[in-house]
Parts: sequence; C-alpha cells; structure tokens
Amino acid sequence: MLRSGLEGCCSAQPDPKEFREDVVRVARNREPGVTLEQVAADLGVHPASLTKWPRHAETQNTATRPATAPAESAELREARKRIRMLEQENEVLRGRFVS
Repeated sequence: MLRSGLEGCCSAQPDPKEFREDVVRVARNREPGVTLEQVAADLGVHPASLTKWPRHAETQNTATRPATAPAESAELREARKRIRMLEQENEVLRGRFVS
C-alpha cells in the first residue's frame, strides 16, 4: 500500500533534462520570501528535487566551466543578472497572455 502523496512514485519516468533545468532556474530566481516548497508545489515536483537538482547542476557546471579573469567575471555576473531579470519579465508576460 502506498502512502498518501506517493501514488505512482515508483512508476514515474525521470523528468527531462530541459524540465529540470527550467525548474532549477525558476527556483534560483524566485522572489524573496518564496520558499522552495512553494516553488515545488507550483511546478509539481517534490521539494527534495529542488534541493538535489541545483546542487547537481552546479557540480556539472563547475566541472566543465573554464576559469575566468576577474574583469570577465564581473562582466559575466552583470550579464547573468540582466538575463535573470529578462527571464522574470518574460515569465510575467507569459502569465498575462496564457490565460
């Protein structure tokens, strides 16, 4: 007998890589005060996945990422900040036009 909330857990297919990457991006860019549990509920994933997937993504990125110069690193930080802001704006606009 399965416990409540775990129905079908053993037969579920692994989530596609693109889905996991999107979930990690949303979790990392969440608004202040929004918990991982809230993000997990909104996206239909288990909260433990939001703990494991970002760590896994970070270890994958660290292994393949070359070292950068300090000036280039600052530029990358600014570019990533701009990308995050644009992605959040895009999500808001998608929400307006999907309904």
